[in-house]
Amino acid sequence: MAKYRINRISEEIRREISDIIRSSVKDPRVSQVTSVVKAEVAGDLRYAKIYISVLGSEEDREATMEGLKKAAGFIRRELGNRLDIRYTPELQFVSDHSIEYSVEINKKLNELNIRQDDDDVY
Repeated sequence: MAKYRINRISEEIRREISDIIRSSVKDPRVSQVTSVVKAEVAGDLRYAKIYISVLGSEEDREATMEGLKKAAGFIRRELGNRLDIRYTPELQFVSDHSIEYSVEINKKLNELNIRQDDDDVY
């Protein structure tokens, strides 16, 4: 299957899963600040890795991942209802730390800018 088609399907799956998690998953373990960072779909459309980022503590991240793994069947069924593809992929949720990393880098850059501004004042 062409790579551009896989990429389009991956992006559509990412959008739909993000919407399903935000609006349909009622599990209290799933945090409200959960983001679907990326979806990687296998070439045969049978499996998909969904990269999830959760802002908050490590306990929040673990609880959210556990809740999503328990809700994987529900999310897969909803995804199958929303998409018109032959096979609805089996979902595997993977924790992703890229958003937390970027927030941390942004904080450090802001601290450097504040220090530089303070040094310029004197």
